Amino acid sequence: MTDDAERHHSSYINVPEAVGIFDTFESLQKAIYDLMIAGFSRYDISLLADQKVLEEKLGKAFWTAPELADNPDAPRAAFVSEEAIGELEGAIAGGLFFLGSYIAMMALLTPASTIAASIAAIAIGGSPTAVLGTLLARRVGRHHKDFYANQIKHGGILLWVRTWDKDKAELAVKILKGHSGRDVHVHDWSE
Repeated sequence: MTDDAERHHSSYINVPEAVGIFDTFESLQKAIYDLMIAGFSRYDISLLADQKVLEEKLGKAFWTAPELADNPDAPRAAFVSEEAIGELEGAIAGGLFFLGSYIAMMALLTPASTIAASIAAIAIGGSPTAVLGTLLARRVGRHHKDFYANQIKHGGILLWVRTWDKDKAELAVKILKGHSGRDVHVHDWSE
C-alpha cells in the first residue's frame, strides 16, 4: 500500500449503528445525555470530525450531513460537553494565574520581604498571566462553538451510536427521534 492509501484506509466492525442529524447543539447534548443515562457508553457515541480533519480525509469537496451519515469513511470525533469546555476554560485561566503568581511569589520570598509585599507580588504577577489565560480560554470556547456552527451550516450535527443488539438499536432510535433527530436510522456497520 502507498502512504496515501494507508493514511486513508478505514477499518469497519460488524456492529450496527444508529445515526441521526441534529439542528441545534442543545438537542444534540440532551440526546447524548439520555443515551448515557440509558446505558450507552461514551465510547459508543461519536460525532463528525471538524472541518480540517474532513478535508484531510475526504478532500475539500463540499459536503452535507445527510451525505456523510452513511459514509464509512466519514471521520469521527468524541463528544465534548459544554460543562467540560467550561472546566477547561477555568483550568486554563486559573492555571496561568497560579503560574504567574507562583513565579512572582518565588522572586520575592527572601528573608527581607514582608507578607504584604508577597501578597502584592502574587496579585500583580498573576494578573498578566490570568489575562492571557482568559484569552486562551475564550479561544477554546470559540473553537467549540465554531465546530458545531460549521456542521449546522452543512446540514446538521451528525451523531452515531453503536448499538450492540436489536433492543439497543431500538432504544437509540427512540432517543434520537425524541430529541428532534432527523433522518434517524440504523446501518449495519461502524467505524
